[in-house]
Amino acid sequence: MLTPEQFLGFLTAAILITLSPGPDNMMVLGAGIAKGRARGIAFGLGCALGCLNHTLLAVIGVSALIAASPVAFTALKVVGGLYLFWMGLHGLRCRGGAKVARGVPDESARQLFFKGLVANAINPKVVLFFLSFLPQFVVASRGDANWQIAWLGLIFTAQAALLFGLLGYFSGTIGQWLNRTPRAGMWLDRIAGAIFVGLGLRLIVSR
Repeated sequence: MLTPEQFLGFLTAAILITLSPGPDNMMVLGAGIAKGRARGIAFGLGCALGCLNHTLLAVIGVSALIAASPVAFTALKVVGGLYLFWMGLHGLRCRGGAKVARGVPDESARQLFFKGLVANAINPKVVLFFLSFLPQFVVASRGDANWQIAWLGLIFTAQAALLFGLLGYFSGTIGQWLNRTPRAGMWLDRIAGAIFVGLGLRLIVSR
């Protein structure tokens, strides 16, 4: 199990990152606005559950590195920290302008669920993000890094499912607000960017 500090720190970062405007949540909002709440929720839940695939890949990948060499696991964390730092700089430079697209195909809620599930599960950028992000919250002194990563992945998936579900349900109101106030999206990006930069710097300094 995770410590309370691990849980709260990771959950806070995960929520802010999930809320930061990106392709997934913008499409959830677009589906909800164009096709109704049920389809927006379905697409959002599919995107969230796709994270389970990335959690499994992260557990397998980290397990293999630990078995091969502790130095390789440390190298993964360092490279992941640099990647998160780079992502953070990109977020801090964001100038807003996030818009909710409404061009969603006329598909059923079930079709949109599986579309979101598959699209997220096979996205190589999300795989790289999970391999970089989850190990940063592993406490090596507690041992059993694989179980820690599994718990972190499940927590990320659960909060994403809840937030994407809420985005789908309140899609009309939230979408209109984001389109009217693009600076809100800019500040959400910058908050997430600051988290990425902090995580990357913490790893580079403390290693």
